[in-house]
Amino acid sequence: MEITEKKQVMKVLMRDIIVDISWANISKKYFGKSRSWLSQKMNGFDGNKSETEFSEKESQTLKNALLDLAQRIEVCADKI
Repeated sequence: MEITEKKQVMKVLMRDIIVDISWANISKKYFGKSRSWLSQKMNGFDGNKSETEFSEKESQTLKNALLDLAQRIEVCADKI
């Protein structure tokens, strides 16, 4: 179950922020899915140990979620 070199695991791409984000909230709010679903996608393996990855649409949803969160953090920071 080795991930191919071409395949980038989302977890690796976001290592700088991975511990600072509530992935459970992002999963529910933006995807309508469970935290385990998002975790499996980010790790590159589903519950059956089969390779999985984000679809183009899911990648865009995650990107938009992070941009929304960044904007909300900036608004809060500006109020300080």
